[in-house]
Parts: sequence; structure tokens; C-alpha cells
Amino acid sequence: MFRTGYGKLEGKVALITGAASGIGKATATKFINNGAKVVIADIQHQLGQEAAKELGPNAVFVACDIMKESDVSNAIDFAVHKFNQLDIMYNNAGVACKTPRSVIDLDLEVFDRVMNINVRGVVAGIKHAARVMIPKQTGSILCTASVTGIVGGAAQLTYSVSKAAVIGIVKSAAAELREYGIRVNCISPSAIPTPFVMEELRQYYPGVDAKRLVEMLHSTGTLKGENCEPIDIANAALYLASDAAKFVSGHNLVVDGGFTSFKSLAFPAPDQV
Repeated sequence: MFRTGYGKLEGKVALITGAASGIGKATATKFINNGAKVVIADIQHQLGQEAAKELGPNAVFVACDIMKESDVSNAIDFAVHKFNQLDIMYNNAGVACKTPRSVIDLDLEVFDRVMNINVRGVVAGIKHAARVMIPKQTGSILCTASVTGIVGGAAQLTYSVSKAAVIGIVKSAAAELREYGIRVNCISPSAIPTPFVMEELRQYYPGVDAKRLVEMLHSTGTLKGENCEPIDIANAALYLASDAAKFVSGHNLVVDGGFTSFKSLAFPAPDQV
């Protein structure tokens, strides 16, 4: 993999949750290519170990279920023990919502589970990253939010609420942690055809093949000639984690090709794509 001696994250140590695949893995790759050492924290043990092996000696895997605060705390302690520091914490892990779109059919048990992962898991990551960053008086904490937390109707209520909460958490944490030189930001991607997103789309469009689902996804008010990909979020994370963003905190960086500015958020019918 390409490396220069003047990478934007040279000498930095990052922990990324949900980094065994998708956006997390793309970001881990980007960080390593820019000089960082990365701890891949994921609930998927085999996939996480394979990702660490693929990314080389500057990547290491640690098992982590973000629903368990002890796992999050232990993963951060592992990073500090392994590399003697933690400069970047990226709370990326999350879960899609498998409940009907209508609020009147809302399954509150599923709601609680999604909130435990997408919201409580993020809070745990911020809490324990801050614990080790405060003594150093520096650090960068990132979180994955979503355009669904900005506009209504882009996803089922439960998922949208969880991502709106992440945006609010980031602002609150940034206000507190600024006194310690710690920056807190989030990224709101538009839909990307990762396994995570495709699984949710299949629920709403049963019987529609994967190629058609991807075409539908890419036709929803995106920037002409471009589609949102994991690397776009990795590039945003690299910027926010680096010294180039040294005065950026409490910010929600929207990476959506203008999606949230578009007048219609409805997916087209499969036969209209």
C-alpha cells in the first residue's frame, strides 16, 4: 500500500468501531495509508481478523460489541496498551432497523435495541475515548451519523431518530470536551450500497434484484455523474481527524451530493429506474 513519510496522520493511533467492512474498513485503509496505526474493533471476529491481516502490520483487531460498555472500555485500553496512545476514536459501528416504516407499527423492543447500539454505543465510545484523551489534552473523536438524521422520511423512524441523536450528542460532547483540546465531529453520509444498506432496502423492495436496488439508491437526488462510496466517507474522516481540521469541532460534515437539499426524498418505483 502507498505510504509517504508526510502522511496527514503520521504517528497517530486510531480506533475504529465497525471497521471489519464497509465504511469502517475503507477508513481504516485510508488512515493507514496516511501514516496511522489502526485498531479494528468489531463484533465480527473472523472478518475483523481478516481485515487486520489484509491491512498489514499497522492494523490490529480487537473484538468489541458496542452494546457492552466493558467491551468499548477494554478496546480503548487495548489500543493504549498496544500503541501507548489513542489520538483518534471513530464511533462508526451501527445497525440498520428491521421494523415497518409506519410509526403506528413501531416495535419498541426493536427501537430499544437500535438505540442501544446506534446511540448508547456512541456515547460509550465518546466517554471512554475522553477518559484517555483528557490527560493528554488533545484528541479527535468522530461519529457516523446519517442524512436520515437531518431530514424526515428518508428512513424508518427508529433509525432516523438514532442518527439525529448522534448529531445532538456530538454537539454536546464538543461543547464539553473543547476545554481539554478534544475535537468531536460527525459525518452524515447519504445511502451507500454497503451490505448494511442493501439489507434494509431488501425489506422494503422484496423480490427486486441487487443491481436494480443499487440503481434506485443512486437515483435519489445525488450529484450528477457521481455516487457516494465508502471512500468518500473515509476521505471526510481523514480530514476531520487530521490537523487540517484543527479548529473544526461540533460539526456535522454532510457527504450527500446535495441529497438533503433536494426537494423530493422518495425512492422511485423499481420499474421507473
